Amino acid sequence: MEVFYLILIGFIAGIINTLAGGGSLLTLPLLIFLGLPPNVANGTNRVAIFIQNIFGSAGYKSKGYNTFPFSIYFGISALLGAIIGAKLAIDIKGDLFNKILAIVMLFVVIFIIKRPKDVGLIPEKLDKKNLWLSNIVFFFIGIYGGFIQAGTGFLILLALNSIHKFSLLKSNATKTVVVLIYTLSALITFAYYGKVNWQYGLYLALGGATGAWFASRWSVKKGDKVIRIFLIVVVLLMAIKLWFF
Repeated sequence: MEVFYLILIGFIAGIINTLAGGGSLLTLPLLIFLGLPPNVANGTNRVAIFIQNIFGSAGYKSKGYNTFPFSIYFGISALLGAIIGAKLAIDIKGDLFNKILAIVMLFVVIFIIKRPKDVGLIPEKLDKKNLWLSNIVFFFIGIYGGFIQAGTGFLILLALNSIHKFSLLKSNATKTVVVLIYTLSALITFAYYGKVNWQYGLYLALGGATGAWFASRWSVKKGDKVIRIFLIVVVLLMAIKLWFF
């Protein structure tokens, strides 16, 4: 039954992470419920995140969404930040971040609702000034992502939409590569300190990879409108869960 739960929840989380973010709010409680200490659950979750984003980025690429080289630039900046964040997370305890994350999510959903409908038709901003700004922003996103993965996808979507005026579809495609890159440094850090249960992580990754491959290809067919609705619903549900439960 443990294997079944890990694959099933991994599959659902893979879909959520690929289309929006917040899938770790399902996988982390599951890993803790199965008996892992919080910091080991945090490290183990990175196995699934890393593998699912390989399949998610491959799915987007197979549909013609290749965001090179911007995703590499942002990913490297986030990777450097994630090393710091993961080291901070090794011995951390407490649930204050849950309420902070709930506030962040509500801010994101307000942004999505108020966001102009024609983003994607507006020319993208890829000048040097905005690229430097993004690299700084993604460094700090990397620190947060290395510390606790949950909700990082929302921050990445917000940054790409705000700074570069990327469509949600292109933002999601970029996000999968960025998360793939910085998760590698976080995973190595957790593994170095012995905070990874590889058996649980690989079962979780099996479900996550399948969900990410399905969601990435499906979202290209459905476009921005469906992703926008999905984002709003997921963000509201996750924010309510974090604040009240």
